[in-house]
Amino acid sequence: MNLQANGITPSPTRRRILSAGAEAAGAVAMSGVAASAAGGTAAHAANGHQRSGGYVRAEDGTEIYVKDWGAGTTVVFSHGWPLSADAWDPQMLFLVNQGYRVIAHDRRGHGRSGQPSAGNDMDTYADDLAAVLDALDLRNAMLVGHSTGGGEVARYIGRHGSKRVAKAVLIGAVPPQMVESATNPGGLPMSVFDGIRDGVAANRSQFYLDVAMPFYGFNRPNAKVSQGLIQDFWRQGMQGSIKGQYECVKQFSEVDYTEDLKKMDVPTLILHGDDDQMVPIDNSARLSAKIVRNATLKVYPGASHGMCSTHVAQVNADLLAFLKE
Repeated sequence: MNLQANGITPSPTRRRILSAGAEAAGAVAMSGVAASAAGGTAAHAANGHQRSGGYVRAEDGTEIYVKDWGAGTTVVFSHGWPLSADAWDPQMLFLVNQGYRVIAHDRRGHGRSGQPSAGNDMDTYADDLAAVLDALDLRNAMLVGHSTGGGEVARYIGRHGSKRVAKAVLIGAVPPQMVESATNPGGLPMSVFDGIRDGVAANRSQFYLDVAMPFYGFNRPNAKVSQGLIQDFWRQGMQGSIKGQYECVKQFSEVDYTEDLKKMDVPTLILHGDDDQMVPIDNSARLSAKIVRNATLKVYPGASHGMCSTHVAQVNADLLAFLKE
């Protein structure tokens, strides 16, 4: 701020304070840039573990935002579209209080992560997840993916193997493939996903308010509607990049994860609601459970796609039990 231009002449003491403040701010900014450039984070515990959050730099330089709480056996969460790591708050709070280390990242183009024009594809999403696991040097982690995040977990293992993974959980997940095709005749017509793209492009603010209703099953008779969940869905969606979210539609609808599922060689828990209007159970979880070796399918009667928010206690209990097995 130019004080003299506004008719104010700072005293020598005032000038020293301003100068010291500017130098301190510059040092803080540079230290943050240095930590980010190193692919690390701004906050670490004495044992070298990230304890609060920060950024990991992906291979192409995109900054991936990461939350990292607690210590002990590690659970890594991959969120659904068009949300962010905040979608996992009920599960992260529960498990960190149970003595686990919990980590969640914002997918590129979503939440607080970078918004690149390129790289909004599942291979790159999986590589970004690998960058997070590698930067934090995680071992024997349990990966948990919801919706598009379930595809990300499957593609990560299919592309990078399971050397860092002990278990996997797919919740309301999109694999093996959502769109109708010659190899997936029971899938949804392409017009469904074209409609999603049109909604995002035309007025995503209103579209996210509208789509939250079937997402959480609030459009069902006698449903107990939570305006807080609707508003939070909107908040998380609007935080991301319209381009990244638009291009992500293809990744959760058209990508075939069958070969990735075949490579999942760790114990896998599949949780799905039988009233999921976004990812119908019959052409997702029931098929995946037949493909993944050593998979266990648990169906939530009447549960919606947003079951991690509407059935918090049940999901948390199932995750904890699976961790302890």
